[in-house]
Amino acid sequence: MTTPTDAILARRRLTNKLIAAKEAARLKPFFDPRVNVIVGDGSLISGVEAVIAAFAAQFADPDFVAFVRTPEAVELDADGERAAERGAWVAVSRSQGEHIAGWYLAAWTRVRGQWLIESETFITLKG
Repeated sequence: MTTPTDAILARRRLTNKLIAAKEAARLKPFFDPRVNVIVGDGSLISGVEAVIAAFAAQFADPDFVAFVRTPEAVELDADGERAAERGAWVAVSRSQGEHIAGWYLAAWTRVRGQWLIESETFITLKG
C-alpha cells in the first residue's frame, strides 16, 4: 500500500515532468479547483483555471525550460487528510545567466482518495 507521503512525492515528480514537457492542461488534475499560488514575486494566482493559464503563458516563452521543485519533507496532519510539503525550487530558462531559485511550501489535501495541491507559496532568494 502506498503511504500518503509516497503518493504526494510521486505526484510532485509527475508535476515536474509535465512542466518540463510544457503540458499545462495535464497539470489541472493535480490542483484543487480553489487553489491559491503565491509566486516568487509575491503575486497571488487564485483558482485552477488561472494557475493553468499562468503555466501556459510561461510555456509559450521560447526561453522557458522548466520549474523544478525538489521536496525536502512532507508532514501529515493527525487525520491524514492534509499535508505540508516543503523544499527548494528552481526556474530554468535559456536566456538567464543564472537560475531563479528559492524555497516553497505546498499544502495538499486528500479529495476522494486523491492528493491535490490546495495552495503553494514560492519565495525567490537571490544567490
